[in-house]
Amino acid sequence: MKRLIALALLPLAFAAAAQPWPGKPVKIVVPAPAGSSLDFIARTLGNKLSAKWHQPVVVDNKAGAGGMLGMTAVAKAPADGYVLGIGFNGPIAFAPFMYKQMAYDPAKDLMPVVLTSSQPNVLAVPAGNPARNLQEFVAWARKQPGGINYGSVGAGSSSHLTMELFRSAARFEATHVPFAGSPPAGISLASGETQALFTVAPALLPLISSGRIRLLAVTSARRMEGMKDLPTVEESGFPGFEALAWNGVFSPTGTPAPVLKRINEDFNAVMKDPEVREAFAQQGLVIGGGSIEEFRSFIQGESSKWGPIIKKAGIRID
Repeated sequence: MKRLIALALLPLAFAAAAQPWPGKPVKIVVPAPAGSSLDFIARTLGNKLSAKWHQPVVVDNKAGAGGMLGMTAVAKAPADGYVLGIGFNGPIAFAPFMYKQMAYDPAKDLMPVVLTSSQPNVLAVPAGNPARNLQEFVAWARKQPGGINYGSVGAGSSSHLTMELFRSAARFEATHVPFAGSPPAGISLASGETQALFTVAPALLPLISSGRIRLLAVTSARRMEGMKDLPTVEESGFPGFEALAWNGVFSPTGTPAPVLKRINEDFNAVMKDPEVREAFAQQGLVIGGGSIEEFRSFIQGESSKWGPIIKKAGIRID
């Protein structure tokens, strides 16, 4: 009798195993607070994906530890495609060089799925600074006794490391002054407490429009849409210079390849939606996309690029 029951249940077991993904709600872990740009990205894409998948897409904000709290949750989740995460350069490409111990290994415990967006930094100076372009700023900075003070949105952030990369290329002395986010860093710059700041442009718009700070260059390879008059660092005399704040979707290692392929294809599809593209543009985000392999190669390039900069600058968080 037991054998007959077991045989009778086999078709049900196979049916369950063969159930197409997604068969239940999908969670997207955001390693940043509600209202952040990462939260905006997850919710904007999640709304479109929910309709496509005919399943709820739940955004779970897990901010803390420079993004590592959320990415730890993703790395330790079941590898079935039902828990995804929006990772960014901090906890993926920077952290392994700044922390002696991490609860996860980005290269081993997380699977890249797709790049969701990138955003260049802009170099801002107080309105009273005599420099009107990047070359004049470098010449001015080199003449300051003891160097300059530069702000950032946090130790180990893209804001911080972009200046370290630029300092290395431009050869001037500077002291890092970290702040908890863009608002205090921008206020410090406007008041003259710090003399330079690399961060994303939308965070500085109120200070720009009020005339308290001035932009000198952008760190992307091409000029920004909406700021065509702002030259790139590269065309300002520093060939090959590019530094982007980026983010993308990750899944726990071991997630089945067909599921990863489906997730990649569906994210690519919704990122082509005109409403999504317009919403991203309004936030100053350059929309992503591409294959799993392209995203993996991009991350490897970022790690190779920033690892030596972090080591040279002696940046340690723990």
